[in-house]
Amino acid sequence: MPDLPHANHLRAGRYSQSGQIYLLTAVVQHREPLFSDWRTGRLLVREFQHAHVGDLVESLTWVIMPDHFHWLVELKQCTLPTLMRGTKSRSARMINAHLGRSGRLWQKNFHDRAIRREEDLLAVARYVIANPIRAGLVRRVHDYPLWDAKWL
Repeated sequence: MPDLPHANHLRAGRYSQSGQIYLLTAVVQHREPLFSDWRTGRLLVREFQHAHVGDLVESLTWVIMPDHFHWLVELKQCTLPTLMRGTKSRSARMINAHLGRSGRLWQKNFHDRAIRREEDLLAVARYVIANPIRAGLVRRVHDYPLWDAKWL
């Protein structure tokens, strides 16, 4: 799938605020289902952990779907573009090496949504975790290997 013509509008008005909670979404180039194999998905999990341990974010919940991820974070010591550029770049190198492939892994842009109200946080976290169920991949979230939540 080529970059969308309105993709630059995704960046318009993007604001990174330390302490703000964001829902981040990134999609694999051409929506290739690279994460259908959980072992490949674990390489991306490492990058989520790297950002968390590096005090860039507080990772609240995430799910890695076959061709994209959702990651709910509290931003700490970086900007959204820096976080996503680093996460996507490092994960692309590891995943490409693991799969014996080269080239672009991720679509160029990402989507972010600031969670402004405390009462929305739990609903957004549930939305993230329930993705595999809505997609028909599993009947119970506990049967899906590529998700986690701070509260569990």
